[in-house]
Amino acid sequence: MLLLDIIEAAGWPIWLIIFSSIAAVTIIIERLLSLRKKLVLPHGLLAQAVQEYRNHGVSAEMLQKLAASSPLGRVLAAGLKNVKSSREIMKESIEEVGGVVAHELNRYLNTLGTIAAITPLLGLLGTVIGMIEIFGAQNPTTGHNPAQLAHGISVALYNTAGGIVVAAPALLFYRYFRGKVDGFIVEMEQQAVKLVEVVHGDRHH
Repeated sequence: MLLLDIIEAAGWPIWLIIFSSIAAVTIIIERLLSLRKKLVLPHGLLAQAVQEYRNHGVSAEMLQKLAASSPLGRVLAAGLKNVKSSREIMKESIEEVGGVVAHELNRYLNTLGTIAAITPLLGLLGTVIGMIEIFGAQNPTTGHNPAQLAHGISVALYNTAGGIVVAAPALLFYRYFRGKVDGFIVEMEQQAVKLVEVVHGDRHH
């Protein structure tokens, strides 16, 4: 009941912050589940792909299975698909698919960053509306209106606090996910380079 009392005291601006918080929590949960290392960069996948290539060569079934395994698998499959081409063409195909994979790994992060940036402004909007109510309570003919004054203060304070409470964790997770995705992309690039070098005989895996 306390939460409902706070929402009622905060007025309509708090609903904008509540909707933003629901969106932020949904994105955070989805990205926590999707950006697990074992799903993005399965351990030993490069070694398995190289072994499969050396033992059986490249086949459509092998490429399809590899691409379906993970984002890293898609990058490696793009390279192996052009294994008979030059090193440059192989790298280009890897970079092309890598760009798509990087975009997918960053999915929803711009939205989360926007929520982190906009919720303090929504809190500020509530504060301004609360201040307007406070000044509206100052009536020179009838004197102060205590109820309107109290409501204005509630609107101002609850919305300010609400905006900060939503923005802080949203920004924290936005930075965390961006760092995690950047790390994944760097590791993918390193493994893709190893694949090209192994295939073209420059190194042994």
